[in-house]
Amino acid sequence: MLLLAGTIVLGGAVVQGAVGFGMNLIAAPLLAIAHPALVPVPLLLTASAFAILPLLRERGRADWRGVRWGLLGRVPGTVLGVTALALLPNRWLAVLIGLVVLVSVVLSLVSWRPRPVPGTLFTAGMFSGVFGTAAAIGGPPIALVYQHNAGPTVRTTLSAYFALGSVLSLIALVASGQVHGEQLLAAGVLFPFALLGFVLSGPLRRILDNGRTRPVLLAVASLSAAVLLGKALF
Repeated sequence: MLLLAGTIVLGGAVVQGAVGFGMNLIAAPLLAIAHPALVPVPLLLTASAFAILPLLRERGRADWRGVRWGLLGRVPGTVLGVTALALLPNRWLAVLIGLVVLVSVVLSLVSWRPRPVPGTLFTAGMFSGVFGTAAAIGGPPIALVYQHNAGPTVRTTLSAYFALGSVLSLIALVASGQVHGEQLLAAGVLFPFALLGFVLSGPLRRILDNGRTRPVLLAVASLSAAVLLGKALF
C-alpha cells in the first residue's frame, strides 16, 4: 500500500515539476481511494516541501511581484470559498467551478490573452482561493494568467505561490489541532517519492520548454476541471 501511495505521489511530482502545478490534482483523488489517511495533511506537507524544489532549480526566474498580488487575492477568495461551501450544495458548486475552468481554457484557445498585471493577478488569486477552498483545484486560475510566459517563469512563480499558500493552510491546520506526529512521519515517507518525481521531471521540463509549455498547461487545467466534473456528476 505504501508503494502504491508513493507511486501516486511520484506521478504527481513529475507533472508538477515539469508544468508547475498538478501534484494535488493527480495525487489527492487517488490517495483518497488508496490510503485516505494521507489526505489532506500528509499530502499538503509533502506538496509544500516539494514546491521549494523548482525555486532552487531555476533560481531567479520567479515573478515575485505576481506572487504577492496573487496571494493578496487569495485571502478574500478563501473567505468566499468558505462562504460558498456553507451556502451552496457541494455537488453543484463543483460543477460550477469545473465549468468556469473549462470556459477559461476555451477562451484562451480562441482569443483571450491574460497578462500578469496586478488587477488580473489579484482576480486570479481570488478565484484560486475560492476554487482551492471549495474544490481543491486552486492551480488553474494562476496558471492560466501565466500561460504565455516562459516555462521557467511559470514553474517558479507557481511554486512560490503554492509554497506560501500552503504555509497559510498549514498554519490554519496546526491552529485547529489537525496536524499530528504520525502525519509528519507519513509526509517524511512520501517526500522521497516526490523528490524522485522531481528528478524525473528534468528531461520532460526541457522538452516542454521547447514551445510546449502552454498546450500542456492548458491540458492539465482542463484535466483538473474534467476530474472535478466527473466526481460531481457520477
